[in-house]
Amino acid sequence: MAFDPFADEPRATLSAHEIGQDLSMLSVDELDERVVILEKEIARLKEAKAAKESSRAAASAFFRLGQG
Repeated sequence: MAFDPFADEPRATLSAHEIGQDLSMLSVDELDERVVILEKEIARLKEAKAAKESSRAAASAFFRLGQG
């Protein structure tokens, strides 16, 4: 095992992922964590989009019924 002269220094960790950030200092485990976080965020965004599309369709149908 190699000696790490910087092992005692505190390592700054980021709690959130920034799009386009430098990934070279992240470990494989940290990268895996980021992937999980981003996959959950993608699912959340898709759910929000589906809810908005549903609301839009309902409003559109309502106003079309009243035009006749």
